[in-house]
Amino acid sequence: MRILIAQCTQEISSFNPLESEYADFSITHGEQLLEQRGLNSHLGGALTVFEPRNDVELLWTISARAPSTGPLSSKGWAQLREEILGSILPHVGKVDAIYFALHGAMGAVDEPDPEGSLLEAIRQAFGDLPIIISLDLHGILTDKMLRQIDGVTIYQTYPHVDFADTGARAARLLLDIVDRKLKPVIARVTVPLLARGDECITKTGWYGDVLREGQLMERKGQVLAAGVMIGNPFTDAPELCTQAIVVAESDADFAQQAATHLANRMWAGRQRLVGKLIDVEPAVELAKGMPGTVLFTDAADATSSGASGDSNVLIKALRDGGYKGRVLAQIIDAPAAAAAHQAGVGKTISVTLGGTVDAARFSPMPVNAMVESLSRGRAKIETMGMWMDGGLTAVLTYDNFTIVVLSKPAFLMDRAFYYANGLDPVDFDLVVVKSPHTEFHMYDLWVTKNFNVDAPGSTSANVASLGHTLCARPIYPIEPDTNFVPKPVLYRRAG
Repeated sequence: MRILIAQCTQEISSFNPLESEYADFSITHGEQLLEQRGLNSHLGGALTVFEPRNDVELLWTISARAPSTGPLSSKGWAQLREEILGSILPHVGKVDAIYFALHGAMGAVDEPDPEGSLLEAIRQAFGDLPIIISLDLHGILTDKMLRQIDGVTIYQTYPHVDFADTGARAARLLLDIVDRKLKPVIARVTVPLLARGDECITKTGWYGDVLREGQLMERKGQVLAAGVMIGNPFTDAPELCTQAIVVAESDADFAQQAATHLANRMWAGRQRLVGKLIDVEPAVELAKGMPGTVLFTDAADATSSGASGDSNVLIKALRDGGYKGRVLAQIIDAPAAAAAHQAGVGKTISVTLGGTVDAARFSPMPVNAMVESLSRGRAKIETMGMWMDGGLTAVLTYDNFTIVVLSKPAFLMDRAFYYANGLDPVDFDLVVVKSPHTEFHMYDLWVTKNFNVDAPGSTSANVASLGHTLCARPIYPIEPDTNFVPKPVLYRRAG
């Protein structure tokens, strides 16, 4: 059995004005993909299932992975598509099945469904063989994608920790389909809901309870796979929504009933699945009187969700509000980082912070700062163990502020770039994290209070503020009076 392996992952915010480019992708070919062995990644997990099978030969083609940012440019998408298909299509007629690790929330300037475009081209070329994909639960599984595949596995944790597990489940699903010569049926029910907030945390929230019902169906052997995708509210695309997905061996009626049940459960909890935010000024005032460390969650500028990372709104508010505690924050500002590197450690520089990318939302903030340290901006993400590149990086201090200034929008979803630059959040009175959520032990376990602040930004949990133009309307909570009637759709490939 020859199985072709490929990967393409990127998550974008349609509301980030900075387009991403082909150069933003880290691309590896052939057996270079084996570098993911042992990592908490889709391919790392799939390997744990495929490699013990002595009757399986793996054909490694291409992996293209990019940080989250704005939509991929037309030129960048054309070049990326050509390279991916150029690596995969020469193997037509030479393989028995395909595993394609995707994200689901890509978007290009002239192509709202890049993953669907790739899958359609692959299906047309390879004909009738099993194609299995794995997706982030923040992905947008489209009709075009569903018409090309035989099955899908979806993340079951948020914050995400099951990257490898999702890949392993995809590998097991693919082998089961091939070994038993299955022709699965996939049921899909879309829900007009953009879910955000603490109830999306799968360990403790409503969303996790719904996902566990799907997991129970799998354990009972009622379905091959089941999950609920909440989409990425910041990827404005025609099919953006929440959706329940059930993959069954052949029982179409049960698949439809199961998907409808999961969809109804999500809709029943819709009022809980809305971000609970606090305005900036009250958060600053409340933080002043609190002991220990306070966390300000700036989900609106979350680089891991596709934001620009150059928001200075919270550090401005803390300064203007007279907050005197020690503040630790991060910002993307390539000119400031370059100025610090040019000046050197120990020098005082006059620069502006923020507003270099999303200038419509953020205006530059002048500071006179000391250059405390410099680095090349490499850090290993805590959850995945993968290296991220923030470009030239500097630690700047002024007054009661310590700011890690990066040049590129690397993921700031944990403490990696703080640690990599010699800083420990426990040593500060207030820490800013540019991520909607982090794993519990990283902050929530020990901070006095986590304020989810309603700041502006291209990934704001206040989704009505973003300005969607492509996704189907009405949709909750943008339109609070939205109605939902489940309409299951079945997908079963002929052949």
